[in-house]
Amino acid sequence: MPRTYGEWFRVAAVAEALSWAGLLVAMAFKYGLDMPLGVTIFGWIHGAVFTAYLVTTFVVFSPLRWSFGVLVLAGLASIPPLVTVWFERWARRRGLLEVRDADEPTFWQRVRALN
Repeated sequence: MPRTYGEWFRVAAVAEALSWAGLLVAMAFKYGLDMPLGVTIFGWIHGAVFTAYLVTTFVVFSPLRWSFGVLVLAGLASIPPLVTVWFERWARRRGLLEVRDADEPTFWQRVRALN
């Protein structure tokens, strides 16, 4: 079971990529062999996992202290097939999946301060 924000993000990124791959295979069966059932199943699965990836991204970006640009890049990575894995590896190499101590508040702390 994932214990850190980075691990949760990794699970979501890999799951999103796998659901994309499953959907692509199902589309090949649908259009190549006229077997549409796979698209119905994997379309639903991919939609749920895609949504989970985006929710996970919005949950982890503040504690991981991502900039707005990194948040946008993470969201855009979910659109082309399999790019979420590339983004996760890129973020891990740059230390973006580790919680860093900083004097400045997180995004959500700033939002709460506006009240």
